[in-house]
Amino acid sequence: MAGEQQESWIKWVALTTTILAVCAAIGSLKGGGYSTKVGLLTTQEANKWSYFQSKSIKQSLMETKKDLLDLELLKSPAPEVKVELEKKIAAALETAGRYEKEKAQIKAEAESLNAQQGQLKVHGGNFGMSVMFFQIAIMLSAIGSLLKKRYAWIIGLVMGAIGLVYFANGFFTFFNLMF
Repeated sequence: MAGEQQESWIKWVALTTTILAVCAAIGSLKGGGYSTKVGLLTTQEANKWSYFQSKSIKQSLMETKKDLLDLELLKSPAPEVKVELEKKIAAALETAGRYEKEKAQIKAEAESLNAQQGQLKVHGGNFGMSVMFFQIAIMLSAIGSLLKKRYAWIIGLVMGAIGLVYFANGFFTFFNLMF
C-alpha cells in the first residue's frame, strides 16, 4: 500500500508527459507552417526585387535613349527633325519617369514582404523553442519515471512550463523572446 501511494506520482508523470507531447506536436506543426509561409514570402520578395531590377534596366535604357536623342538633336539643323526628336525625347523622359514610379511601388511591396517574413519568423521561432523545451521536459519526465526520481520529473515540469510560455508566445507574440 505504501509503495502504491509512493508511486502514484507516476500517473501524473504519464498525464503530464502526454500533455507535453501533444503540445510539442502542435508546436511542431505550427512552426512548420510558419516556416513554409516564410519560404513562400522569400520567393515572392525575390521575384519583386527581380522585377525591380528589370524596371531599373528599362529605365536606364530609356535614359540612354534620351541622351542619344539629345546628341542627335544637337547635330540636326532641320526644324522638322528637331520637332520630331524633341517629341521622342519627351516620350523617353515620360517612360523613364513611369519606370521610376513603378520601381518605388515594387520596392515598397518587396519591403512589406520582408517585414511580414520577420513577423512570421518570430512566430515560428517561438514554436521551435517551445518544441525544444517540450522535448527536454518529456525526456526528463521519462527519466524520472524510469529511475523513480521525482526531482527529474519536477525539472521536466519546469522545462515544460518554459515551453508553454514559448508556445503561447508563438500564437500571440506578447513579447519577443527570440535572441
